[in-house]
Amino acid sequence: MKYISTRGLSAPQSFSDILLGGLAPDGGLYLPESYPQVADHLDEWRTLDYAELAFRILSLFIDDIPPADLRNLCQKTYTAETYRHCRPGRNAADIVPLTSLKDDCHLLELSNGPTLAFKDMAMQLLGNLFEYVLDKRGETINILGATSGDTGSAAEYAMLGKHNVRVFMLSPSGKMSAFQRAQMYSLNEPNIFNIAIEGLFDDAQDIVKAVSNDAAFKARYKIGAVNSINWGRVAAQVVYYFKGYFAATRSNSEEVVFSVPSGNFGNICAGHIARMMGLPIKRLILATNENNVLDEFFQTGIYRPRSSAQTHITSSPSMDISKASNFERFVFDLVSRDATVVRDLWQAIDAGGAFDLNATPFMKRLPGFGFVSGSSTHADRLATIRGIWQNHQIMIDPHTADGVKVAQDHSIPGIPTIILETAQAIKFTETIREALGREPLCPATLEGIDSLPQQVTTLPADTAAVKAFVAAHC
Repeated sequence: MKYISTRGLSAPQSFSDILLGGLAPDGGLYLPESYPQVADHLDEWRTLDYAELAFRILSLFIDDIPPADLRNLCQKTYTAETYRHCRPGRNAADIVPLTSLKDDCHLLELSNGPTLAFKDMAMQLLGNLFEYVLDKRGETINILGATSGDTGSAAEYAMLGKHNVRVFMLSPSGKMSAFQRAQMYSLNEPNIFNIAIEGLFDDAQDIVKAVSNDAAFKARYKIGAVNSINWGRVAAQVVYYFKGYFAATRSNSEEVVFSVPSGNFGNICAGHIARMMGLPIKRLILATNENNVLDEFFQTGIYRPRSSAQTHITSSPSMDISKASNFERFVFDLVSRDATVVRDLWQAIDAGGAFDLNATPFMKRLPGFGFVSGSSTHADRLATIRGIWQNHQIMIDPHTADGVKVAQDHSIPGIPTIILETAQAIKFTETIREALGREPLCPATLEGIDSLPQQVTTLPADTAAVKAFVAAHC
């Protein structure tokens, strides 16, 4: 299996090469040359545990790691001990328990890992893959990432104590929840560096992309990425779509609908890929908050990222994103994998503009990919959190609430709808208090984390400043 860039100007690469590299040299994102087809495997896979299912799926994308080693890495990653923060009454051995809210409506619980966010599902595997490949090659790597909340802590916890790895994580100063900041900034580890950027997530993400596009700096300081621009993360996220499908259906002749809270398009991109592989997904519901750039595209065919000044600060802050990095992967498939078209479209985006596909033949293809979309507001969020708690005694976070609300508008009667949970409620204390008038539930092992000493360096939203910091600490 070789991987190609969405912009078409980089040579095909192996999995291990793109695992460590992040962005392609031409500024594009890597995707497999073709998607493996799995319809003939579904019967066999239906009864597998999570670790074995992950091995079977990932082995279709990874052919440069011996199968026995890849299976061991999956078994090392997906254990009940690692994903132990289940709600009371759930079986941690399920890794991603499915909870029914009502007939044909289910919640796939993805936040049982060490940082209580769905990002752990892929990031824990990525940490083990990084360590394995680096040890085999005798290399080191300096990971540069940007987070709007959950990616940062998931990456840092995944890389704790890993051989030959340093992490430099950028976050928007003052824009994350107190619990999210505590998870990241309280880590006192020699290979972890937290940098608060005076700006928004998009500013931090732009810096990461600018550094990644500086080939000389990237090579000199061995810069890698764990954001969802990293194909390894997207591939690992594909697995829980299959697990959720098997849990919600009795036979492989059934279809399902997935509702996915979406900011950077990575999570729902994995669902798109699962569907392209042959998983019977009838519909992918993209749920956004007040920053509805992606919703606007699927409603109108116009992709128009906002400036930092135009981006709303909301109560689902991990989706306060204007430029969705992984959207380029989907558009590559939408335009029949014509890299020339992608380069032209993103030339406009990179220059601060927009694109409109309405005058192109590609809009006729869009319905065939199964996407629908909708947005949610702060008032919607509060009402949804309150309703789920009153009716089911389940406490959901604001992003999951966006997924639930939009799912109510786009589910299909008679077809199971699976809402992907994004995080546990404790990560968003202020909103839970406002919605429910009580404190959110917190796993005992994480109580008091916000009282620990915190270490963070604040820098301006300036690429040169970040480069200087990285260089000084390598």
